Amino acid sequence: MKGMVFAAGLGTRLYPLTADCPKALVEVGGEPMLGRVIRKLVDAGVDDLVVNVHHFPDMIIDYLVDSHNFGIRIRVSDERSLLLDTGGGLQKAGHLFGFEGPVVVHNADIFTDFDLRSMIRSHLDSGDDATLLVSDRPTSRYLLFDSDGRMKGWTNRKTGEVRPPHLASHELTPKAFGGVHVVSGHLLKRLAENPSERPYSITPFYVENCAELNISGYEPSESYSWFDIGKPETLEACRRFVQGSTGAGLTVPDLPEIQ
Repeated sequence: MKGMVFAAGLGTRLYPLTADCPKALVEVGGEPMLGRVIRKLVDAGVDDLVVNVHHFPDMIIDYLVDSHNFGIRIRVSDERSLLLDTGGGLQKAGHLFGFEGPVVVHNADIFTDFDLRSMIRSHLDSGDDATLLVSDRPTSRYLLFDSDGRMKGWTNRKTGEVRPPHLASHELTPKAFGGVHVVSGHLLKRLAENPSERPYSITPFYVENCAELNISGYEPSESYSWFDIGKPETLEACRRFVQGSTGAGLTVPDLPEIQ
């Protein structure tokens, strides 16, 4: 099973923690987030992994070497010269996967404890181009799904903006994207059709292509915890949770849209 971890982010909201450390190596419960995410992927069956790097890239590479690549094949997608964001980063890594899927994609700054194997099975059973972890988490920006769980668009509740324009958003169900997705080889090839080496987010790509691609939302059947550790207050909440002193992560309010 193939996987990718987005670990190239600057982590500007966590400054000064990220002044001398990449966000992916910020610790939660005494372990860097990158290690937590990789172990989760390995436990789900991933044995061929790509990690992208940009901010303090050598620190991430040294961490992987010191960890003996967690016993699996790990390759680095080097974005030192240009930070490509999530869409551009996945596009750049496509050739490393031979443009073949499925690929489990996970943000390094997302802490979750749901059953990732079940999500992978759901994706394989559906034959979809992409399966996205979604929830009812409060936020201002939502993906929109029909009654069959198919993605149809996006909305910003604060501004009233809807994409694509004139979409009947009141007939659709809003869900927040959780930064974990499983993508097909067909989607990787579709990404490769974009101009190369340019930064762009994966979320607008999904929005712009959901009419032609089968993109579905996945909600775990069991309760689980979810944290975006990209801000000081949510990092601290996650650390308290890991230490056993707080409740479920999905109650953390109005976090930024996952890109």
